[in-house]
Amino acid sequence: MSAADLFSPLQLGPHALANRLVMAPLTRNRAGRDGVPTEMMAEYYAQRASAGLILSEATCIAPTAVGYPYTPGIWNGAQVGGWAPVTGAVHARGGRIFCQLWHVGRISHPDLQPDGALPVAPSAVRPEGQAMTYAGPRPYVTPRALETAELPEIVDQYRIAAKNALAAGFDGVEVHAANGYLLDEFLRDGSNRRADAYGGSVDNRARLLLEVLDAVVGVWGAQRVGVRLSPIQPFNDMRDSDPEGTFTRVVELLNPLDLAYLHVTRLGRDAPGAAGPAFDLGKLRRLWKGVYMTNHGYDRASAMAAVAGGEADLVAFGVLYIANPDLAERMRRDAPLNAPDPATFYGGGERGYTDYPCLD
Repeated sequence: MSAADLFSPLQLGPHALANRLVMAPLTRNRAGRDGVPTEMMAEYYAQRASAGLILSEATCIAPTAVGYPYTPGIWNGAQVGGWAPVTGAVHARGGRIFCQLWHVGRISHPDLQPDGALPVAPSAVRPEGQAMTYAGPRPYVTPRALETAELPEIVDQYRIAAKNALAAGFDGVEVHAANGYLLDEFLRDGSNRRADAYGGSVDNRARLLLEVLDAVVGVWGAQRVGVRLSPIQPFNDMRDSDPEGTFTRVVELLNPLDLAYLHVTRLGRDAPGAAGPAFDLGKLRRLWKGVYMTNHGYDRASAMAAVAGGEADLVAFGVLYIANPDLAERMRRDAPLNAPDPATFYGGGERGYTDYPCLD
């Protein structure tokens, strides 16, 4: 292959992607307090429709799944109605957009939960750090461990959210099982200390993820469903005693599902403070039998090399897509990039959101 393959088409299930650049899921905190997407969000996503694929910001599947202010939801009709203009605007410009389905688990606070309840998690293990609430930062609390009998309801919340994403006009969904949120909390033994069928062995810890994927695939079909993992990402106070053993087994369990893609963040591959012993994430690429997406810290040269060298089929970009709506074209031309403004990443209005200039 040649390095230019970063800009070549890719068939992703039923979707013909124009290039291999993906807009990563980026929490921007611009939805209404009710979780309904805003008109400004439609403009934001439409501006970035030249990406081969857009992954929506993480989108809460239920009121109990919320962990940050002004994040969108996909559990009710008003939210579906708010997302429809977003997907329509992306499609009008020839783009494709998947909805990332999200349950934050323990990374929440009673101030963000219905009736001030405790956040839920696989086990009652309090993470270090602070939750961002509408009243400002608050220390994380010890979550309530989910009862075994409650887990089918969690699966059903994902199923309903998947149906709502279909009704909202998305082209597929990505199940968020990374970055220290609920499904990742079940996968890693630092946060999962259960003694039932959902704890202990890797197969048990992966059980909820597999049940969720089965429910979502039942709505969408496997080739319009992706999944995201973060094997050695320490974010949200995550750790695992054997990340290589855990995640090689998880990938083995995922392979038979024939999903649209596997999305693995390479964060921590060579970084200090990884959530357990580091390992060569290329092993997961070699194990996976389908389309493989990677992200974290790529620039034009490293992304081209990753695709040309077979490290990945798709490369997701985060901060670069915040500041460069036309990132695909800028990279194609090797044009200068806009500088991002971190002060406007989370919350606010149009400044730092829809006002970054395009080349043309």
